[in-house]
Amino acid sequence: MKIKLLFLACLLSFGAMALVSPQNPPKKMLRHVVLFKFKDSATPAQVKEVEDAFRKVPTQIKEVKGFEWGTNNSPEGLNQGFTHAFFVSFENEAAREIYLPHPDHKAFVKVLEPHLDKVLVIDYWTKE
Repeated sequence: MKIKLLFLACLLSFGAMALVSPQNPPKKMLRHVVLFKFKDSATPAQVKEVEDAFRKVPTQIKEVKGFEWGTNNSPEGLNQGFTHAFFVSFENEAAREIYLPHPDHKAFVKVLEPHLDKVLVIDYWTKE
């Protein structure tokens, strides 16, 4: 049974490698990276409210083609108080231009603002 599972895992890994290759490179995407540092007064419930509100945005704005997020767990101690990272992906700059002033994005920002100490935003095009 273990050998069959190992063989299946190898096949799946090989299949994934075949999807991204020099002949079939990954699609170039515009990444919108957002880092949050919350106010010391922000409660865990308020931070969760912000997380939940941001996680809803990709379901509301069709121009968002990818979304992932997480909290800092680096042992280096270089995060300068930033605890949350969000990656929002777009196919092009026109999609980002729709996203930024979109009413659902603005509604999320209203949830965020009372609890936010600092924000850092960087946008970049993915490279191979």
